[in-house]
Amino acid sequence: MSTTTTTLTPAPAGSTGPAPSKAAVAGEGRIGLRANLRHVGALARRNLLQIKKDPESMFDVLLMPVIFTLLFVYVFGGSVGSSLGGDRHDYVNYLIPGLMAMMGMNIAMAVGTGVNDDFRKGVMDRFRTMPIARSSVLIAKIVVELGRMMVATLILLVMGFALGMTLETSVLGLLAAVALSAVFGAAIMWIFILLGLSMKTAQAVQGMGMLVLMPLQFGSSIFAPTQTMPGWLQAFTDYNPLSNLADAVRGLMMGGPVASSVWWTLAWAAGITLVTAPLTVSKFRKKT
Repeated sequence: MSTTTTTLTPAPAGSTGPAPSKAAVAGEGRIGLRANLRHVGALARRNLLQIKKDPESMFDVLLMPVIFTLLFVYVFGGSVGSSLGGDRHDYVNYLIPGLMAMMGMNIAMAVGTGVNDDFRKGVMDRFRTMPIARSSVLIAKIVVELGRMMVATLILLVMGFALGMTLETSVLGLLAAVALSAVFGAAIMWIFILLGLSMKTAQAVQGMGMLVLMPLQFGSSIFAPTQTMPGWLQAFTDYNPLSNLADAVRGLMMGGPVASSVWWTLAWAAGITLVTAPLTVSKFRKKT
């Protein structure tokens, strides 16, 4: 009888998991569309189970629309409503479409912090040993966050109708406004995923995210008309993609010209995605 001795080679010092097999890496480019969709579905389910185990992660989605709506309607609604030539009710019709444009930006930040947290906990070390497309990990994150965004949008609309908002166009216009917000929100999520891959901690991602969000949100037509702003700030708002999105959503829900704002919003979404998505996937592959 002969015995076979198996020698185990220890992992290099500092490594947190096994290196990806050559077959897995080589086979990544041969993964078909159907298999890729299965991977996205499985990873999206994993992210949903995380939310189920940690329901507190949904607090921002559930409470943010309520807090923002009540705060701006009852603090600024009277003064801004009068500048619109009406009252607080007119401001509700102005504000809710603008907040729909803002939801995607705020929720997108959670994607970046989530990706950063997965790297810190070593979850990605397991993903890199699997024969899956690296992009499926990121797309699954975006799919789940879009679902969270839809929940926040639904709560926002319920709050708006409860406070007296009236839909001046049609249900199709409302659905088109929600879809446009989702398209732009998905594009913004690529930026925050890239931040999550580039920053060392989740706190750094949040800090950098706020530096990006604050000027874009308040230097736009989301909360107030831009006509009363200084000339230099009006020039900024004209090129601010959030102003285009807010004006497009407002037109789809309340009536008025929408073609220019819709096309500019779609152009911004396409440009952001085409630039940041390849950079993000490349960064993800190098980091894993």
